[in-house]
Amino acid sequence: MSKHLRLIEDLEATGTGTMKCHGSSMLPILENPSTCTYERQESYDVGDIVFCKVNGRFIDAHKIVKVGADGRYLIANNRGHENGWTRTIYGRVVAATGASGIRHFR
Repeated sequence: MSKHLRLIEDLEATGTGTMKCHGSSMLPILENPSTCTYERQESYDVGDIVFCKVNGRFIDAHKIVKVGADGRYLIANNRGHENGWTRTIYGRVVAATGASGIRHFR
């Protein structure tokens, strides 16, 4: 089972889960690599770092940069690249552990 499907199962079953994320697109907010802790939420806001699916592709940890009037979310990395709009958000990063320790998110 992929790390994405395992996290989706954990979020559906318990409302929380962890996944190791790789890449530099979220520096300096998230270190590369980071183990992120996610929580399922009723709603999400601009600035939240989320695990989602955009255009059929899983996005491990990118930011919500806009919320549309139709309830969709615009997802982007921390370098300005927009991945696209989605309604499919599985959970929000609430903590991330990298080489330097723990960082907390709102």
